[in-house]
Amino acid sequence: MKIKNIYKYLTAMLLVLYLSACSNNTDADQLFDKTPTERLNAQKKELNDILLSSEFGWKAVYFTDNTVLGGYTHLFKFAADGTVQMASDFDADTDVYKSEYQVQLGSTVSLVFTTKNRIHLLSESDNYPIPALRSKGYLGDFQFLYYGQENGDIVFKTNRNGQELRFVKATAQDWQDLHLNLDMEQNVIGADSRPLFRLLETNDGTTKHQFDFAFDPVTRFANATSIETGYAVSYNMGVGYSPTGIVVSPAVEVAGQKLTVFVYNDADGSFTATGTGGVTATIKYSNKPLILNDDYKALLTGKPQIVLGYIAANLYTAPTTSTYCKDLLDKANATLPANQKISRIQIYFNSAFGTYIEYRFNGGKASLYHNVTTSENTTNKTIIFNHDSWDNGTAYIAAPAFLKDLDAEFMNTNGLYIRKESFKITYSNTIWTITSSTTNFRLTTYQL
Repeated sequence: MKIKNIYKYLTAMLLVLYLSACSNNTDADQLFDKTPTERLNAQKKELNDILLSSEFGWKAVYFTDNTVLGGYTHLFKFAADGTVQMASDFDADTDVYKSEYQVQLGSTVSLVFTTKNRIHLLSESDNYPIPALRSKGYLGDFQFLYYGQENGDIVFKTNRNGQELRFVKATAQDWQDLHLNLDMEQNVIGADSRPLFRLLETNDGTTKHQFDFAFDPVTRFANATSIETGYAVSYNMGVGYSPTGIVVSPAVEVAGQKLTVFVYNDADGSFTATGTGGVTATIKYSNKPLILNDDYKALLTGKPQIVLGYIAANLYTAPTTSTYCKDLLDKANATLPANQKISRIQIYFNSAFGTYIEYRFNGGKASLYHNVTTSENTTNKTIIFNHDSWDNGTAYIAAPAFLKDLDAEFMNTNGLYIRKESFKITYSNTIWTITSSTTNFRLTTYQL
């Protein structure tokens, strides 16, 4: 190629590259035609506008940390003057309260609830549900970083721990029915008329699996552990309430489908989440424990001494102390002077004086002792208390009438289920539960 032709070729190529660069720069200029501040201001306006756009405001089920806590429903109705009407199902107070909010600029755009309202109950460090969360509260936040919109939802991330939180459009019915969430809570806890034992049953369309299910209303958190040998699957989930059932997080995953919404059936007290292809997950009742354990055997005659103690100050409100048990305690206490109530029920197994139930009282009232022997039902795996005598520490006495109904639960001829629990309550003592095999009686005790 001649030299002058080479120059012509190079000139043409440079011209093409120049024109291409100009075109690309134009696109870039269009893409970055705003400064960071301008883009943030645009986002601020966008968030302000969308907060005001929903006729009945917004709803969020806030799972502050779904590894330890459940979800709390909040309703928000924003106004252009910077005020917000808010209600929540954090507790029995579902009234609507007014406070202030701001859409603020920082490194990103965020929604901040600037004056105290229901949302702040989740962020107060001195308001905590269990000792493990002392000085941490409910791990909540009141500042939410704006991440845009998706399918009509407002997508935020919490400032405290970066968890996603979605605001969905609320309805007039949401505001009207919020109080029903607390009615549903009682169904999740379990009505007094229902059995004390529950299970989660999953169905992948062909195979069913069962899990021992336990729910703690204080934290709104549930655990479900497989009862099948060799099937190492468990679910730990936060629970949020709705008028028609519950929502859980994380989802219960069955056959690759993530199930989060469980609908309540009042006929049998069950909650069912339904997927496709026959996939379901159901929380339901059982008349006996799913796993019959041998924990009771440690208490039988001939074993070393063990003392199990119900301490009213700590265990009356334990989630594992049944309502029926508390009713019987209340009934016995109602017959006593105001300063003399049952403070403890201590069961001494295989002591130097044999096996006996001690009823201990406040106010200087002397303890009463029910002396028993024990036997077992090996089929049902229950321990049976057999009556021997009553005494007051110095002499034999007749059975105290005011303790008749309460004591009768211990003397159930069908026996009692005994379970050595894995959780703790206030102290490091091992927890044992004593549960009737025929009624809704369950007492929570410490190993002393």
